[in-house]
Amino acid sequence: MTIERIESNDRMSKVVKHNGTLYLCGQTASAPEWDITEQTQRCLDKVDALLTENGSDRNKLLSVTIYVRDMKDFAAMNAVWDAWVAGFEKPARACVEARMARPELLVEFSVIAAQ
Repeated sequence: MTIERIESNDRMSKVVKHNGTLYLCGQTASAPEWDITEQTQRCLDKVDALLTENGSDRNKLLSVTIYVRDMKDFAAMNAVWDAWVAGFEKPARACVEARMARPELLVEFSVIAAQ
């Protein structure tokens, strides 16, 4: 059993590979001027890049957990999400409202994918 940890630091790894499965750390993107639409798109762009760098893609998504700071943003986040997964196999998904680590964060994605 091989476990590969990529870009690890004292707190976490950016990606963990185990038995052909990728576990991505929570993906966030924020700037004070970015709304939920911009943050969601930038997070998903980061997910795409990490999947590609690690031999995977959107068709191999297994599970995604989405954390939103406020459910009032649910519809706007879903509009970006729906466009992003259009034409791809859909993963299992959960979405919850959560207090974020920093006040400017509006959304965070936790992703598990096959390689």
